[in-house]
Amino acid sequence: MTEQQLRKVVEEVVRVLAEKGLLSDGGCECKSPAGITKSVQTTVGTAGKVFTDDWRPLAKASRPQSPVAPKPSGEHTGGPNCPHCANLSEKEVKAAGADRIAVCHPTKAGSQQTARYVDHTLLKPNATQEEIAKLCEEARAYCFASVCVNPSYVSLAAQLLRGSGVKVCTVVGFPLGSTTPTVKAIEARDAIANGADEIDMVINVGALKSGNDALVYDDIRAVREATRGKILKVILETSLLSNEEKVRACAASKKAGADFVKTSTGFSGGGATVEDVKLMRQTVGPLMGVKASGGIRDTQTAEQMIAAGATRLGTSASVAIVTGAQGGEKKGY
Repeated sequence: MTEQQLRKVVEEVVRVLAEKGLLSDGGCECKSPAGITKSVQTTVGTAGKVFTDDWRPLAKASRPQSPVAPKPSGEHTGGPNCPHCANLSEKEVKAAGADRIAVCHPTKAGSQQTARYVDHTLLKPNATQEEIAKLCEEARAYCFASVCVNPSYVSLAAQLLRGSGVKVCTVVGFPLGSTTPTVKAIEARDAIANGADEIDMVINVGALKSGNDALVYDDIRAVREATRGKILKVILETSLLSNEEKVRACAASKKAGADFVKTSTGFSGGGATVEDVKLMRQTVGPLMGVKASGGIRDTQTAEQMIAAGATRLGTSASVAIVTGAQGGEKKGY
């Protein structure tokens, strides 16, 4: 059964239950044998998986609060009567030149101009479920472009961010890039099935340095074929490359149809530099994305990367960057 067919089945069940008066407040009022009523809400994931909101221990703490009536003070409500939001259709917005439509409304003060560039990142191997939940809560609050998490946390992040407008990004072939194209493609397909919107893959650095550009291209192309319809970013690991190798890697990424080139994993001893971002932008041209990642821990550095040509920033110091606060010290990617 395809996802579309499954959705039709779910919609039909909901319609029948609604006609019988068994639905209330958007959820099914299910009674236990003891007569205790509870609300159970289900959603369908991208792989046809059915999720419930009954996740422990984070569901209650991380679940979005119920909508409240708009305040008369003129704040953003996100509704059709919001005094700040133009009443434009999706088609009209895209026709005006937008390639992404944001529906996120920040609940904490911070630079929205910078926040829209940020992939809020937590890739350290000892990251806990509670830390991932906090990451997602911060991404909602500041309206970051995405959260970037390890593949095992994609389904959790997708559930916690559902309806927020914040994308779920994950990594493939991470952090070494030395697995085969087939393995990377399978990783990417599995991540997308679990709810990933964006894939950051690591190139085969050894092949690039050996002059085997054909293998580098085939590696990227295999993941590109597995990620059609999703954003693909190619991590070059610039600290290990000469300028000539960086140019060749960018050229292979562009030829393979990737959406972004990205500087670093954050695990190889060197991060993004302004010089590398400028070189990558010059090589790929104005239409392809450039993601700067690794070592971006304060507002000034973030602004320098954007000025150099970065259209996305990968960082775990996101909150400090958008609020201008101190304390963006390195704690692990």
